[in-house]
Amino acid sequence: MKIKDDSYMLLFRIIAFVVILLTSVACLFPFLLIVSASFTQNESILRDGYHLIPQVFSLEGYSTVLRFPQQVINAYTVTIITTVVGTFLGLFFITMAGYVLQRRDFKYRNFFSFFIYFTTLFGGGLVPWYIMLTKYLQLTDTYAVLILPGLMTPFLIILMKNFIRSAVPDEVTESAKIDGANDFTIYARIVLQLSMPGIATVGLFLALAYWNDWFTSSLFINDTTMYQLQYYLYNIINAMSFLSQMGAGTGVSLGGDMPMESTKMAMAIIVTGPILFLYPFVQRYFVKGLTIGAVKG
Repeated sequence: MKIKDDSYMLLFRIIAFVVILLTSVACLFPFLLIVSASFTQNESILRDGYHLIPQVFSLEGYSTVLRFPQQVINAYTVTIITTVVGTFLGLFFITMAGYVLQRRDFKYRNFFSFFIYFTTLFGGGLVPWYIMLTKYLQLTDTYAVLILPGLMTPFLIILMKNFIRSAVPDEVTESAKIDGANDFTIYARIVLQLSMPGIATVGLFLALAYWNDWFTSSLFINDTTMYQLQYYLYNIINAMSFLSQMGAGTGVSLGGDMPMESTKMAMAIIVTGPILFLYPFVQRYFVKGLTIGAVKG
């Protein structure tokens, strides 16, 4: 009987391994196509389609994006600054809010939790938000306008609150108080230490949101030296599309033979490449933090 059970377990492991392998290949396949296309000549993509191995090797996509290297460096600098500062400050405020809202001795925790949750259902709208940031706060063309709107996300506050509640038992905080620890000591030495999976999960969400943000720049940034990377590349694509359409309408090539497809793929690699290095550092925390924070309440 034991041998039979061992055979079933071995078969189950083999099936699970095959399923995971096929799923991994399916997820990795589109990325490999993008990498290959970024090193493929534009005419080859249009003629032969996408291949895992470049049919005609070319760096024209990267040369188009990096034609003005100083602008790319400026865009990278702005994006890195907003991502690092925004993620750090966002983690500080979100963990503080989550810690306070999960405490049973906080009299108004349900009151404030309701209003935070309410904002996930109803919002003030784009126009009042724009007027507030430009007319009243006067944050146009500042780093603050790129950082402040994304600091406090209701979903992440709720996620962190639930995770801290499940990861930090009340008995631990009560014993710390008996030993003379104040709230800030408990927060810094106990809550943050026990909540690393949740912090890593929320930090990854924040970093991805700041890194992929282009909409904020399109609304509030007029200075081209302060464009975020995503918005800078977005403008390149728009300019190339405009020149192609104008050339097609007049019969005259305004921008030469612009490598639209290979440039798009090169942009995808330039944008996603650096942020991919962040995931391995938080991967071991990510699943645990997301599962516990979302399920337990």
